[in-house]
Amino acid sequence: MEEQKVYSLHMGKANCAVDLGDGSERGEYVDQDYILQKLGRPHRSITLMYCYYPLDEGWPGRASVVHAHPDVSFAWDYPYDDYFTYKGGLNGSAEEEPFPYMRDVRRHGQDVTLTLTIDPHVTDDHLIAIAKDLRPFGRMMLRINHECTGDWFSFNKRCTYHEIGEFYSRFCRILKEHAPNVKTILCTGGVEEGQTEIEREEDFAQAVRDTDMWSIDKYFALHWGWPYNVAERGGTSHSRSRVSDVFQYARRSYERFKELCGGAEKPMMMSEVNADGDVVGPYDQAAMIKEFCDLLRTEKPSWFTNFSLYQFRDRGRLGLEIEDPNNANVGIEQPLLSTYRKIIHDDYFLPSMTLGQEVTLPVTLRWGGAEDAEGLALPLHFDSNPHFCEAVFADDSNLMLELNGRWFYKSPKATTIDLMSAFYEKPLDGPCDLTLKIFAPPASGENDLSLEDGLYNSYTTIRTLPRLRIRFEPVEL
Repeated sequence: MEEQKVYSLHMGKANCAVDLGDGSERGEYVDQDYILQKLGRPHRSITLMYCYYPLDEGWPGRASVVHAHPDVSFAWDYPYDDYFTYKGGLNGSAEEEPFPYMRDVRRHGQDVTLTLTIDPHVTDDHLIAIAKDLRPFGRMMLRINHECTGDWFSFNKRCTYHEIGEFYSRFCRILKEHAPNVKTILCTGGVEEGQTEIEREEDFAQAVRDTDMWSIDKYFALHWGWPYNVAERGGTSHSRSRVSDVFQYARRSYERFKELCGGAEKPMMMSEVNADGDVVGPYDQAAMIKEFCDLLRTEKPSWFTNFSLYQFRDRGRLGLEIEDPNNANVGIEQPLLSTYRKIIHDDYFLPSMTLGQEVTLPVTLRWGGAEDAEGLALPLHFDSNPHFCEAVFADDSNLMLELNGRWFYKSPKATTIDLMSAFYEKPLDGPCDLTLKIFAPPASGENDLSLEDGLYNSYTTIRTLPRLRIRFEPVEL
């Protein structure tokens, strides 16, 4: 049997990266195995949403549980934000939320974006403890006190906007000292049509300069009165915008962010985007997301780095799935899911792949993150569409595999990965050459900080290749 050739492979940035929200005040965390199976590829990053109000009565209980009251009529009418509570920090534990989920995300070849609303009154020792919590999680992103120009979150009700801006800059300085692997995302209001400044610019201009990345949250349609009222025509708790207007809003905001930084460019994203099915229904929801992504492909804005769809599973109608009211572990697929799945498999939204030279085993693979990873490429020939295609492993490696556009996860305990689902939606119509791509994110979900560059990279040595069993007809005819 001819020896299998193996080549080096580098995974880099997409023209426009795609991220996904997973869990919030509106839905529970869904494990990455399920999401990968439903969508067929990993995301650049998964956004997890938490809050940190350790000085409050009832902490660390969730606000809607420990402060439940019949008079509550708005999602943010609690003493502190009704997100899952961040149980790390000062005197916290890295074995509780969100850390198991962060490890799950990274094992599956994705970066972590942690959205964290924080009481601005916490002292530096709290922020230093959070920074130290995040050191093992590689090139992650931290979105601090997002939508900071609004008035609904608890941090907005406790401080002036200027104080919130100063708090953001203070936390940025602490992260740069104690966790330089963590990049910060500033999420403000942008530049409305006819205006020249971002919302509350005087209060947040320094934060714009201190942050690593810029962001806005903007929904094409949103029912912010959920779940306390129903969106009906003529109501005042929902809105709908034109997709093109939202795109121009993002463009104006980016240009102003850049001006505030003396022309310096930083990554610009939309950290939350969707069209609320409560307002537009399931069909227009899918159509509006498609329109937005078609616009990105047409315009090819070099200044726009990524967007994050909010979210995978939702108790309302802001998810690819709706949570089954009878069973929170069951999702009801929406039309948006199939539309979105097609979108994220388009070349414009896929990470770049650069083929290198032939290599021989053993090979040490470097995992920097979803936009900078070294892997292996195994060229394969198919005589026709297969009836069996599986990879059998003899080690306990933690791997992400890609074949014919579909990705698979191999955990350390798995030995055989059935690759046939790579051909169900894209069957081969004749002889074909394909490449099996292999990457090795950290098996523990954490980097080894004892390494010189462990803040930014993890390493896995591949000593053997999988044994491939490919058959082009049933076992018995």
